Amino acid sequence: MKDLETLPIDRAIVNFACKKRPKALFIPTASDDSVGYWQIFQDVYGKKLGCETDVLYLVKEHPSQKEIEKKILSADIVYVGGGNTLRMLRIWRRHGVDKLLHKAYEKGVVLAGLSAGAICWFRYGLSDSRRFMKSGKQKEISMRVSALGFIPCTFSPHHIREKHLRESGMRDIMARTPGIALAVDDNAAIVIRGDRYEVLRSKRDAGIAKVFQRRGSIEWKPLKTSGSLVDLLSKS
Repeated sequence: MKDLETLPIDRAIVNFACKKRPKALFIPTASDDSVGYWQIFQDVYGKKLGCETDVLYLVKEHPSQKEIEKKILSADIVYVGGGNTLRMLRIWRRHGVDKLLHKAYEKGVVLAGLSAGAICWFRYGLSDSRRFMKSGKQKEISMRVSALGFIPCTFSPHHIREKHLRESGMRDIMARTPGIALAVDDNAAIVIRGDRYEVLRSKRDAGIAKVFQRRGSIEWKPLKTSGSLVDLLSKS
């Protein structure tokens, strides 16, 4: 959402709701309920794209189970912000948000997000959620996190901006993880609807690669603009 770089993707997300003024719920758990992040979401999805916006705080506030359920299940769009994926998922599971999001998924609510908010919908994610201090400097450690599993593959964001970290991390993880992974650049998104997928871009050079292990080596294959979900999940 930074500097409206992803506005074409955001506009597509709103259009998927198929309503004149959809209800868009923002969940900023991964950023510790950042108020600034919520304000950006209001500016883009509310003022610019015409949604009725709401936020679900789980770190700074302590809503009841009924309040959480009402916010999630009454939304037309649920958008999850970026940040610490591992901590976000732990908080969600403590509050039963994972189960409510699954109900929203089955109900046909549009589920979206970036970084941690994109990882969360997949079986696994490549995350930098764990960090340690060495020689006074913060060093990022790539790790595999178990996410919500709505889409049966592994997801990794930021593959242009964090190429040095992400490519080696992806190779390490896919050497011990079955199935397919998606290596996604900033300003690119994958839309999955039923048995079809579509790649969206807000910058021409942004893209998505399918990553998998075959005969002991890790293969990378650029993803087509659109295709079937079966093809997406196959090693071809």
